[in-house]
Amino acid sequence: MSAPPHTHGRAGHDHSHDHDHDHAHQGHGHGHGHSHGPRKGGLAEERRKDRRRLLFALGLTATIMVAEAVGGFLTNSLALLSDAGHMLTDVSAMILSLLALWFAGRPADLKKTYGYYRMEILSALLNGVLLLVITVFILLEAWQRLRTPAPVQLGTMAIVAGIGLVANLAALGFLHQTHSMNVRGAFLHVLGDTLSSVGVLVGAGIMWWTGWYVVDPIISVLISIVIVVGALRLVKDAVDVLLEAVPAHVDLEQVRELMGRVQGVQAVHDLHVWTISSGMYALSAHLVVADPMVCNNDDILSAVKHELFDRFGIDHTTIQIESQAYAHLGEVH
Repeated sequence: MSAPPHTHGRAGHDHSHDHDHDHAHQGHGHGHGHSHGPRKGGLAEERRKDRRRLLFALGLTATIMVAEAVGGFLTNSLALLSDAGHMLTDVSAMILSLLALWFAGRPADLKKTYGYYRMEILSALLNGVLLLVITVFILLEAWQRLRTPAPVQLGTMAIVAGIGLVANLAALGFLHQTHSMNVRGAFLHVLGDTLSSVGVLVGAGIMWWTGWYVVDPIISVLISIVIVVGALRLVKDAVDVLLEAVPAHVDLEQVRELMGRVQGVQAVHDLHVWTISSGMYALSAHLVVADPMVCNNDDILSAVKHELFDRFGIDHTTIQIESQAYAHLGEVH
């Protein structure tokens, strides 16, 4: 999302641009400050860590996927085959996530002024959709198995599921320490696999004890429900970012009140807050001050910027400062 266009209604105006530093020139009309926050280096390091996490999880998941697919065919277990099918989407999702992280590291250019950060969000959205699609196929097969339960080789089924559970727990340990929506999508995939492995083990125990092979498709249905809940949440979060909704942790009225409390600010309008990518938040706003000739624009911009970052983590701001007279001209924002 681009910042709203600034309409200059007077001959004189002043601009303050902050790109990891501040500078301003005072004049007669209005000014605007533009800041890119101090966390770029931190985000780059976090993305490097995310790549390492994903590569480790990808290796484990691909190995267990092959083992469960072979085990599912050998034991005639729908639960194992469902888990292997889910893992196939996991492998695809992690590859997409790695590609998205690579794209996100590419620099901005004249056509894509925010760079490729949104590739991460597109990857998360695609991951969520893939989860929903694979769940449909699992449920269809489960319906057939519920109507006609098939015998399962329980010993091999339990061994394969146990190995898968250990591997999935290790992958979860690497993926959970991140705020990236993209990596969270991969985390949800692996979490679904972990629950699947637990379900398969529980189902194997029940079938061994009772001989009720109908438990196998029932476990598959329960696993599918858990997967759907996580996938829908992931899709919703990704769509919110693409629609440039206000971030979940931000209350727009609290932002307006916070900015309005800064000394020299009389009003705040045309306020927008959105997410560029995971952990990267942006804001644009117009601030009305009593008299730009008297007020120190440097102090106002600096105070507002630091309040926004400290309270809400917003570190990419575009702020236009206006006089009371200019604010009442009725220009198009």
